[in-house]
Amino acid sequence: MQDSNVQIEKTEILSDNWYVLKKVTFNIRKKDGSFEQQSREAYDRGNGATILLYDKNNGNVILTRQFRLPTFINGNDNGMMIEACAGLLDNDNPEDCIRRETEEETGYKISKVEKIFEAYMSPGSVTEILHFFIAEYSREMKITDGGGLDDEGENIEVLELSFDEALQMIDNGNIKDAKTIMLLQYLRLKNIL
Repeated sequence: MQDSNVQIEKTEILSDNWYVLKKVTFNIRKKDGSFEQQSREAYDRGNGATILLYDKNNGNVILTRQFRLPTFINGNDNGMMIEACAGLLDNDNPEDCIRRETEEETGYKISKVEKIFEAYMSPGSVTEILHFFIAEYSREMKITDGGGLDDEGENIEVLELSFDEALQMIDNGNIKDAKTIMLLQYLRLKNIL
């Protein structure tokens, strides 16, 4: 889908080692009607889905903790991040993806998920759209320990926290992941927990 205000001139692949990094040269219409040529890089890692599991009966949420190299490089002393469960869609639709990722990462087998919104997480440099979900969980849904897939190099710790503790972890800086903050704030704004 092309917009008459943007004309792609050239796309170059800078890297396709892990995901695809492209350099795109384009013309964009300015306010005065003239066109200006610009170049930008865009990282395409595919689209993803994320979910926050919550238990209304005990007021808890399920989060994960895992190492994230980019945060380590940018000042996170041990590189560990507390996050909501998430994963790339690959060839799945968002609902199937998040059910699969939930089971792999947390060990909970859920069937009913509620999609709450979609968001571009870093639109200045990354093409990804993230599909946001919430779902109720109970102890009976726990079928494995979770922890992720060994063949994907995942070493994920599953955390069950009180909702109040999770919110406090945003305030004290222990939770710095944007998708997780958005999901926790959504539960608070909608008075779900």
